[in-house]
Amino acid sequence: MQKKPMAQIKPFCDRILIRPFTEEALKQARGKKSSFDIILPDSVMKEKSAQGKVLAVGEGKMVDSKLVPIRVKVGDIVIFSKYGYDEVEYGGEELYLLKEENILAVIK
Repeated sequence: MQKKPMAQIKPFCDRILIRPFTEEALKQARGKKSSFDIILPDSVMKEKSAQGKVLAVGEGKMVDSKLVPIRVKVGDIVIFSKYGYDEVEYGGEELYLLKEENILAVIK
């Protein structure tokens, strides 16, 4: 089955579509160690990722009758709140849909 392009999903308002990093990708990036060279137990490593890549963004949010555009852009790597998203399955892939206020940081 061929995957559908993400351009077919357009979030509304100030919502952002994110592909969370997989456990394997995070393990490779961290080498199963924290930034302080502490080996993390597998129970911690099995938690869902709070980092991902932005796939699509909405047009923004209306504030005082003016459209305020979203500050992140497609392709950004972001850190987001672990409890502030909705899971969406599309093309056999698990994606997250969240509001801009749940984005905590952009990784440069």
